[in-house]
Amino acid sequence: MSVITARIDDELESRLANLAKSADRKKSYFVRKAIEMSIEDLEDIYEAEATVLRVREGKEKTYSLTEVRQELDLAD
Repeated sequence: MSVITARIDDELESRLANLAKSADRKKSYFVRKAIEMSIEDLEDIYEAEATVLRVREGKEKTYSLTEVRQELDLAD
């Protein structure tokens, strides 16, 4: 298991300490949980931004709704 050091402001540290105390858990438990809960969203955001950039640069194919309907043989 790796160790990561991060700087947080006093208000956030106080909130984290209060949460840890009230739940009888270590602060690191909640830091790990927060990272686990948000990492997938962050990965999705960065992938979406990269895709938008590729579309703007003409490197990513896009399809109109009409093209998708035709390809999937969907009736109007």
